[in-house]
Parts: sequence; structure tokens; C-alpha cells
Amino acid sequence: MSLKRKITVAYGDGIGPEIMKATLNILHAADAQIDIDVIEIGEQVYLKGISSGMEPGAFESLKETKVFLKSPITTPQGGGFKSLNVTTRTSFGLFANVRPCKAYSPYIKTHYPKTDLVIIRENEEDLYAGIEHRQTDEVFQCLKLISRPGSEKIVRYAFEYAKKYGRKKVTCMTKDNIMKLADGLFHKVFDEIAKEYPTIQTDHKIIDIGTALIAERPDTFDVIVTLNLYGDIISDVAAQVTGSVGLGGSANVGEEVAMFEAIHGSAPDIAGMDMANPSGLLNGAIMMLVHIGQPEVAEKISNAWMRTLEDGIHTGDIFQEGLSSKKVGTQEFAQAVIERLGQSPIHMVPAHFDKSDTTPMQIKLKPAVPVKKTLIGVDVFVDWKEGDRDPNTIGEKLREINANGLTLQLITNRGVKVFPGGMRETFCTDHWRCRFQTADQSVVSHRDILDLLSQVEKLGFDFIKTEQLYAFDGVRAYSLTQGE
Repeated sequence: MSLKRKITVAYGDGIGPEIMKATLNILHAADAQIDIDVIEIGEQVYLKGISSGMEPGAFESLKETKVFLKSPITTPQGGGFKSLNVTTRTSFGLFANVRPCKAYSPYIKTHYPKTDLVIIRENEEDLYAGIEHRQTDEVFQCLKLISRPGSEKIVRYAFEYAKKYGRKKVTCMTKDNIMKLADGLFHKVFDEIAKEYPTIQTDHKIIDIGTALIAERPDTFDVIVTLNLYGDIISDVAAQVTGSVGLGGSANVGEEVAMFEAIHGSAPDIAGMDMANPSGLLNGAIMMLVHIGQPEVAEKISNAWMRTLEDGIHTGDIFQEGLSSKKVGTQEFAQAVIERLGQSPIHMVPAHFDKSDTTPMQIKLKPAVPVKKTLIGVDVFVDWKEGDRDPNTIGEKLREINANGLTLQLITNRGVKVFPGGMRETFCTDHWRCRFQTADQSVVSHRDILDLLSQVEKLGFDFIKTEQLYAFDGVRAYSLTQGE
């Protein structure tokens, strides 16, 4: 008998306690070698005034066990409450979100019975960094942060995942036709790393058409790797077209800690009614068992679960007249899975997990290459709403400024050039980006920029933000505007 692996468990809110009870009953019946440390998270913790939704003792448990099996939670609206999932991902470096999306036709309704894809989503960066500001009466800002190390980690993880699990193709999805620097970096890193895996097919899709193809032809994809926000959206699309968001399990994996959960929410409207489907959390637990080196147990549970579906023992969310043999509640469904432990599905392909290598994947980054960073200008953002907001008025005033050669080159409003030579029809808010550079775009200093800002202030303008304009190894590292 192997030593039991200690794991952290949270029962969560809403239907969380019911589906966790059902899941743990199945794990224990299958002889999973786990020792449980229960923590409290979610709504009741938030209401104690803890904005993260997790008490300090819960963090200590995770630091010790490094494995988290988590039920859905409820985050109260308003009041500055932080997403517990985002907090956990960023605090413990859970950089990879792994979402298998597989069809179980005809037992689960789907138009795409051959679908078997995995979405691997970057988990720490992008708009989910949560850096937001209100800058003027009319304009709010959310910063999208994409780093080379973050991109490299998730892309390399996707290729290593494909290699380990015998997948044939990895597809990258971005919006780099618009966000040429941020999404462009992710695509560039993907192309660089793809060369190290010549036996794996690769392609790239713009995220909008990529999402449409997932909705129309999901069975043409194998592994998809993408940025945080896109991955959040397409993983639910893929889960839904393969049958049900309620069946999906999810892994959030870092270098040391991993979190496993269902992809659905806490469904408070059916809490306590013994009608929730525990399959999503159970599938998350199956991924956990593989992660902690118990693939035999994971395989046994997965096969028993599929056999239960084949035998028509279904909860109400997947019950089909003429196909299902019995409608059951949460705990009865779990008992049906337990009764089928040791059996395999007859019509679906039995689960098989590699038992030869049970060590978690290790992702190593390449050393950073030094580059020369040169300051060549500054964008000054101004809050200005005088008169009829004529761009020529603000433009002519700011043209008076000269800070050691730094002068106004152009003004944009919501990314559209409005001075000089803007169009009268362009609608303008109170948020103006004013670009200052030397005539020959030569090197400037921080002292020049401080002088510039002093002159902006003396002219009576409210500057609300600056963004330095840099070149790296002589290559421009900022976006141009229309007409520039």
C-alpha cells in the first residue's frame, strides 16, 4: 500500500458541498490514496471582510499540500471582492489552465460526436491582471499585460502536453492582426517554440474565426493554446458544443501547486436539492489523480463514470427520454459510478492514462537575451473637455511646448488621429493622447520629459498618464496611429 498523498479540499458554496461529497465518496471507494485537509473558502469568508475569499490558514494548507480540489464558490457582488480563482492562480503561479473538451455521444447530446480537444490557456496575465483605472469623467482603462516569459511558459507547456499525451497538433489563437505588439509577441513565441517540436503539427488562427470554427467544426482541433481572456471564452464554447458545461473538469497547473475544479459555477438556485451533476468536479478530480501519480485510480473512475453514462443512469441536466434509463440525484449518481468501479465502457473508448511516467511536467525557460533600450519620446494623456472639444484648439496650445526638441507630433482620441489633419466627423471624448518626439526621433531623457510635463501643467492642462516611447535594439516598440 502506497503512502497517502495529502490534498487540500474546499467544499465551496451553492451546490459545492453536494458535488464534493459525491466526488470524494467515489474517490474513496476507488481506493484513491489521499489524505484530506478541509479548508473554508468562498461566500462566508468574503462576508467576514476577507476580500480574497480565503483565510490565511487556507493558504498555509496549500503551501503544504500543493494540491487543491475545489468546489465552486459564490463571490458576492460589489464591495471590492476579488476573484478567489484569480488570486489562487496568481499567488501560487498557476500559469496553465487545462480544459479537456470531449464528446460522449449519444449519451450526451452533441452535434459533434468526434470532438476530443484540449484548450490550454495562459492563466496569470492579459486583462486578468486586473489593473484598471478611471482616468476621466468618461474614460476607463484596463491594462493588457503580455510578457515573453509568461508566453513562453504556456506555449512550451502546450507542446509538452501534446507530446506526453500523444496529441498530433497544436493550434495558437491570438488577435495579432489588431494587437500587433501584445498578441504579436505570443504568436512570435509560439512560432519560435514550434520549431523545437518538428513531429507536432502547428497552425495559427485569429481568435474570432478560431472561435467560430470551434463552434462549427470542433472535431478538427486537437490542442489549442491561447491567451487568458480568449481561453476563458473558447473553453466554455467548446464545452457547450461537446455536450454540457456541467461535465467539464479543469486543471490549473503551476511549477509547484495545482488546483482542480469543475468549470461551472455554484448554481445557488438548485443548492440542497440533490439534483446537481457531480461529473464536472469528478472529471477535475480524475485529472488530479493523474497529476499526483495515481493514474490507475483515475483510469478506473473514468471508465466507471463512462459506463454509468452508457447504462443510462443520468442526472436531470443530461436526461434524455428514450435513451436514459433512470433519472437520479447527485448522490445516487455517485453510487451508480461506485457500483461500476472495475467495469469499462462498451461503446465509448475506455480511458487510458500513461503509467510509465507519473512525474509532473517541468517547464524550463530559455535565458533572457539582453537588449538595448532607448527612450525616444512620450505619450502624454490629457483630460480636456473645454468648449466643443475641437482637436485644433488643444493641438495649437500644446504646439507651444518645446522641451529640448520634444514637440507635439500628433493627438489621438480613442486611438484615432484627430490632430493635425483630423476629420471633423470623428467623435471625441475627454481623453486625449498627445505624442511628443523630436523631429528626428532622437534620444531624449527623463529630465526632458519632466520639463515637458511642467510646460503642459503651466498651460493649464490636466495630464493623467504618461507612456514612454522606446526602441529596443533600434526597433520601434510602440504602435503607430492611423495616418502616422
